[in-house]
Amino acid sequence: MLSYWRKLENTQYYSRKKLEEIQWKRLTQLWHFLWENNIFYQKRFKNNGLNKNSLSNPSDIQKIPFLTKKDIRANLDAMISKGYRKDHLMHFKTGGSTGKALDIYITEECSELRNACARRHDRWSGWKPGQPIGAVWGNPKLPKTLKEKILDRFVQPFIYLDTMAVTDKSVSKFASDWKRIKPTLLFGHAHSLFILSQHIKRLGIETIRPTGIISTSMMLLPHERKSIEAVFKTKVTDRYGCEEVSLIGCECEQQIGMMHMNIEHLVIEFIGEDGVPVKPGDAGYIVVTDLMNKAMPFVRYCVEDMGTYSNQSCSCGRGLPVMGKVTGRVADFLVKKNGDRVAGISLIENTLTKMPGIDQMQIIQNSLNEFVLNIVPGREFNQSVQSDLHHYFKTIFTGSSVSVNIIKEILPEPSGKYRFSICRIS
Repeated sequence: MLSYWRKLENTQYYSRKKLEEIQWKRLTQLWHFLWENNIFYQKRFKNNGLNKNSLSNPSDIQKIPFLTKKDIRANLDAMISKGYRKDHLMHFKTGGSTGKALDIYITEECSELRNACARRHDRWSGWKPGQPIGAVWGNPKLPKTLKEKILDRFVQPFIYLDTMAVTDKSVSKFASDWKRIKPTLLFGHAHSLFILSQHIKRLGIETIRPTGIISTSMMLLPHERKSIEAVFKTKVTDRYGCEEVSLIGCECEQQIGMMHMNIEHLVIEFIGEDGVPVKPGDAGYIVVTDLMNKAMPFVRYCVEDMGTYSNQSCSCGRGLPVMGKVTGRVADFLVKKNGDRVAGISLIENTLTKMPGIDQMQIIQNSLNEFVLNIVPGREFNQSVQSDLHHYFKTIFTGSSVSVNIIKEILPEPSGKYRFSICRIS
């Protein structure tokens, strides 16, 4: 991991052309490997009229069919390449936005390569390897064995705030641990960092002063970034990735509102409703090919997120191309009666960030005609704000029933993440 990390520290400043050459070389290597070693992809390619010579340039990747979560669940064993055994691989499980489990297998080597890449991007926040980390995470994996405890104590110290139980007491304990261990990096789910910032502000705690903050796993809303940065007195580095393929994109020190894409490890596409790539700046489905995981390859995998990419370059000097913000998960899009879809994140931004007195908000669509708004009210919340919410949603979703449910807190999912837009229409 250390050796490969040092290489990545250099390659990030390669020209985009040179980085794309590395990407293309790895893609062709993966292509030939699959034809020789993976039953699932052999059959998949042949059924779509492909042969060993079908991949002659980078755009030919569009000939390969998309891979969905349903495909993976139905073909798990066949997706394991020859020469690998599931019981000898590292096993991960992700519930995703639907709550249906997805099994993922990788080699320990692949895991180390991913860790090396993450370390490079961690450093963009100002953190230095070996410095302690304070993590705001759901169901944190605490050290249990002697080896794990030694690693945690002397190699990479961590302290955790469990997002499944964020209370004044747990936040005070986290602050006490922070003062004792002195982490330089604050790392966690975007909204969990925001929740922490609200507790810290209310409790008047001033001891948590990280060098850098990394927000990940969820979309970082503008008002949340503003609050986090104001409370902790430092900039947030926003990151995007998923359990299946690891890190996809990350902001650098320039904070230009774009993320550098991890094209050394991945091929990242933005695909329109018609199945072809969208233009820069247009939102498309994010489709990813993992170039590093040969044990259980993910080729043209539909992440079920939507986002944009850009031809803009960054003044930081890195050759890694950039993507715009992730506009939302597919499962977070709500549906109008005419079939049009509306990004839940846009609805949140147009209400929570613009109407007074709304601390937190969750939109649930139970049917085409029924919406429930879970509201954690602030001091300025009143009947007028509630009426404005009704009017806004009834304007967007004409003829629908909209009910407001006042609650004390929005609870996280079992994963520790929060969901603010839930569509229950299959």
